[in-house]
Amino acid sequence: MPKTRKRKQVEAEQKPKSATKSAKTANPFKATANDPYPNHPRPTREECLSVRDDLLAFHGFPEEFAEYRKQRLMALETDGAMNSEPSDRKESVLDGLVRTLLSQNTTEVNSQKAFASLKSAFPTWEDVLGADSNSIENAIRCGGLARTKTSCIKNMLRCLLEKKEKLCLEYLRELSVDEIKSELSCFKGIGPKTVACVLMFQLQQDDFPVDTHVFEIAKAIGWVPAEADRNKTYLHLNQWIPNELKFDLNCLLYTHGKLCRKCIKKGDSQQGKESHDNSCPLLRYCQ
Repeated sequence: MPKTRKRKQVEAEQKPKSATKSAKTANPFKATANDPYPNHPRPTREECLSVRDDLLAFHGFPEEFAEYRKQRLMALETDGAMNSEPSDRKESVLDGLVRTLLSQNTTEVNSQKAFASLKSAFPTWEDVLGADSNSIENAIRCGGLARTKTSCIKNMLRCLLEKKEKLCLEYLRELSVDEIKSELSCFKGIGPKTVACVLMFQLQQDDFPVDTHVFEIAKAIGWVPAEADRNKTYLHLNQWIPNELKFDLNCLLYTHGKLCRKCIKKGDSQQGKESHDNSCPLLRYCQ
């Protein structure tokens, strides 16, 4: 990432609300072919700021993402931190990718147990690649879909070794976002959400993963059309949400989606008696 871009991002994060640009100038890519809903002019920058601020006031910043946020801000502020040696980081890109794979279709608690169990049974990724599939399945069984996830992990490690001659993904730190997406998408079972999570957390890039929670809230508050699917929601939101707001907003929406379902229910059902419970800060945004 060029130094000038990093400085602009840091400056943008530090600007007060009153100094932000208009929605029109803040969304220069809204009419590109990458946006499946170019005629759906939301979310505006002002909406993103408002939702971010409301959720931040309601939840505080989620503790589980605090270390990633710290690493991200340090990378932006110390020109070149993103290119430092992997030993300076607590988690490698490969660790982060497998951790995200194990989080698919299960709870956060179970996915964390599965990852810890895998690392305990097989301390290195070479150990994982050399192990028989049944042993790996037993190690990650608590995370669900053990056979499918084992096959995906083994295939990814095998392909990575053939391509790079070592089990390491740190080279991705030197690539552009598009190049990273192309590299990771080559692995079977690695979808847009997994790639986006690695981009945002391990690589400190400006991306906006769309999991079930973010997807449901985005529909409920009208940020995408009612007929939108998750992949198209990912493309649309990444065009409209300002880069400097993506990380905090994504972490807050994900956290809110886990803890509160009031806004989802209100957004999905307009008929019948409306709830007068205003404890959810997003209710006022629901259509």
